[in-house]
Amino acid sequence: MSKDREFLWRRLHSLLGIIPVGLFLTMHLFINFTATGGAESYNDATAVMEKIPFLILVEWIVIYIPLMFHAFYGVYIAFTATPNTGRFSTYRNWMFSLQRFTGVFLVIFIAWHIFQTRIQKALGTHVDYDMMANIVNNPFMLGFYIVGILSATFHLSNGLWAFLVSWGITQSPQSQKIATYVTNIIFVILSVVGVAAILAFV
Repeated sequence: MSKDREFLWRRLHSLLGIIPVGLFLTMHLFINFTATGGAESYNDATAVMEKIPFLILVEWIVIYIPLMFHAFYGVYIAFTATPNTGRFSTYRNWMFSLQRFTGVFLVIFIAWHIFQTRIQKALGTHVDYDMMANIVNNPFMLGFYIVGILSATFHLSNGLWAFLVSWGITQSPQSQKIATYVTNIIFVILSVVGVAAILAFV
């Protein structure tokens, strides 16, 4: 792969990780958070989403295709990239490693989540509060989902920091430091929302 083409692929990978994948993850977590209000609240929220016109087409164009590209190219990056110890601090290189680790784990987690929800829906199972409650009724599955949620919120927030740098938005050390604080806050907020949502099904 030529350097120019790889540069463009990496830019596209970075962009799709924020728009639309990151935006979808955020929306998905907040919709799931309605479960804290009970089964009726969650079922009403998901029912609204199910009424989107041409839902299958929208899911493929806005979610699945961008997600698959981001995931598969991300796995390639995870197994070929090396930490930039010369440019970034030890902390940033730890974040770099965690980004790659969570990315690989998320490929497994998201594939399983899609199998348990969207594919089961296609096979005739009704996706609602009770379905999710049955899934996380298994302590192992509950733990798996919590780790998956935390991996996703970290991957998004840390990926946002990398996006700001790679797209030239935060170039100075000071701006990158501020971005670290902001993205860490985003990680905490989304993690609280996501974990509270999954625990609401227990």
